[in-house]
Amino acid sequence: MKMIRAIVRPEKAEEVVGALAEAGFVALTKIDVVGRGKQKGIEVEGIRYDELPKTMLLLVAREENVDEIVDIIMENARTGRFGDGRIFISPVEESYTIRTGQRGL
Repeated sequence: MKMIRAIVRPEKAEEVVGALAEAGFVALTKIDVVGRGKQKGIEVEGIRYDELPKTMLLLVAREENVDEIVDIIMENARTGRFGDGRIFISPVEESYTIRTGQRGL
């Protein structure tokens, strides 16, 4: 299993979530976050904004689905401008359903 963390523009989050759901990937967590990337924020009319609003999507998926999920996120989150976001993938050793105690996805 893999944990996919996608940090996307807030205005693109619902588009990404919808595309993932349409492809059958409905289980996810969505969190409003703030942060900055390599560009160290933005400057607008002489005002520097260090931390920008973003949305983080967290999904746990089977390894064979990771490439498809990443492609869906990239396709639907991309605007072509700085600040489109980032995707991080890391291993998940175990997961459990709290209600049933069932192990795995």
